[in-house]
Amino acid sequence: MPRPQVHNQAMIEPSSAADARPGLRERKKAKTRQAIQEQALRLFREQGYDRTTVEQIAEAAEVSPSTFFRYFPTKEDTVLYDALDPLLIEAFRRQPMSLTPLQAMREAMHEVWGALTPEQMDEQIERGRLAYVVPALRERYVLEMVRTGGLMVELVAERLGRDPSDFEIRVATAAAMGGVLAAMLPMYDGRPGVDAIELVDRAVEVLERGIRL
Repeated sequence: MPRPQVHNQAMIEPSSAADARPGLRERKKAKTRQAIQEQALRLFREQGYDRTTVEQIAEAAEVSPSTFFRYFPTKEDTVLYDALDPLLIEAFRRQPMSLTPLQAMREAMHEVWGALTPEQMDEQIERGRLAYVVPALRERYVLEMVRTGGLMVELVAERLGRDPSDFEIRVATAAAMGGVLAAMLPMYDGRPGVDAIELVDRAVEVLERGIRL
């Protein structure tokens, strides 16, 4: 799912100055990563992905190229990195055990995506569109989907108390992810008036009629 941009975890007041330092460093790093990604997406919109260089992105974000590479190993990663992934994982794990994994996935997406501003949602859509239409990104995007799929299999297996190698777990999880991805495609090809949450709900309704975990 195609992992920005959003840091809506609850702020915890540190108990000491020593506790505050790591939190401050992490917030500063997250702010720098966000700035680099935002400037990269802006430049991709204005002049195209292929015509944008790492040096241009670094200059726009007011960092050095070496700093850029500390946060993003490649230009492709500025599109594929998703800061929402950890939030979605946490939200999935918090869902009541009375929900099926598919329902828990839907509620987690409601919780995290529902907290996005319109601008943040636009960035999510833009990242997905680039991964969908730019040939240089497609192969990496597929690999990222495979990685995310493996992680989701582990999360579903954990929730159900089953082994991640379970055939049904692997097949059903892959089907659910594929179904949600297919539902998202209208957003990525530029169709107007598309609502991400509505698409997720419709995808889950279809999947629930044919998938039982």
